[in-house]
Amino acid sequence: MIKKKSMNLPLHGGHCPKWLFKKMRKLAKPLTQVIVEENSEKELLKRLSNPIWFQSFSSVLGFDWHSSGVTTVTCGVLKEAIDPEETGIAVCGGKGKTSKKAPEEIKKNADLLDVKPSRADALEQRSRTSAKVDSNCVQDGHSLYHHSFLFTEKGDWCVIQQGMKEKWARRYHWFSTDELIEEPHTGICAEKKGEALDLTARESSKVRDISVDLVQDGKNIQKYFRPKGQTSLSGMPAHHDVKISPQVKKALKKAEELQPKDYQELVEVEGLGKKSLRALALVSDLVYNEKPSFDDPATYSFAHGGKDGHPHPVDEEVYGQTIKTMQETVKQAEIGRKEKKKALKKLSNFMAEGSSNGN
Repeated sequence: MIKKKSMNLPLHGGHCPKWLFKKMRKLAKPLTQVIVEENSEKELLKRLSNPIWFQSFSSVLGFDWHSSGVTTVTCGVLKEAIDPEETGIAVCGGKGKTSKKAPEEIKKNADLLDVKPSRADALEQRSRTSAKVDSNCVQDGHSLYHHSFLFTEKGDWCVIQQGMKEKWARRYHWFSTDELIEEPHTGICAEKKGEALDLTARESSKVRDISVDLVQDGKNIQKYFRPKGQTSLSGMPAHHDVKISPQVKKALKKAEELQPKDYQELVEVEGLGKKSLRALALVSDLVYNEKPSFDDPATYSFAHGGKDGHPHPVDEEVYGQTIKTMQETVKQAEIGRKEKKKALKKLSNFMAEGSSNGN
């Protein structure tokens, strides 16, 4: 699996033209069916959780390779093109208000696919937790506005979600992991590295442990907090008082009452958000001298790296395998000769574009 590869995703206004969406849907259906038939439902989700493969797939369908709409439109196309009863795969959630419907759509499709109730509950939890992690634990300044959750009747799943910051978007990929807190992503796509508080980093593990201990021992944590103001991890004061708002104090009080056994349970506490987690991280730093990671977990460049080796060298093996896989998928798909020719041409152009940027 590709770890943290990325590409530019500038925000583009407007909507995908209806005629283009219809054509993308028409092509996506046979392409996804071929992958499922030749491999498995799990393999399709695994490939979609690979940011390079996802980008290639979107380009083959005919969408702009460098637009933030790659995420929202392609996921929308998949939602309409993939029939759960035909493929054993459900696509839930989407952009904006539709993202909030993911839990109920997971439940509805789980019933349709005859997924066991306990497994359906676990899938709902994965959906909620992945959104909370990318909203609150990876504090990179991007606000989530898109959340797509795909799962199979066997319980495999993947998440494709996107956040926005000013005129740029950042995409987060997940795939069927039991580790939902420590470095759970298969990739994070961004336009550039920036400032970030990464509480999912392996380097933040002690901070996570201390945060749980502080919440479990509520009386101990109160002495570090001042009643007004906001927490800040920059320009930290010399004393050990941490300014927090009443809302944060209330959320921490609720967490104390629930007594979370680990950081995942802490993150899942309703009403506890990024400010609360940041406050706990600050106490860990100021009082216990355990610092969280401030390394942005995303990398950036077009698809496969830069010719000058920055931010990472071109991975020619991965690059070639991605293109080869997409070419074979298109060739095997039961689509018209004209559509197939256009798709292969799109893929060829995508490959040439990537080569000029990375070889």
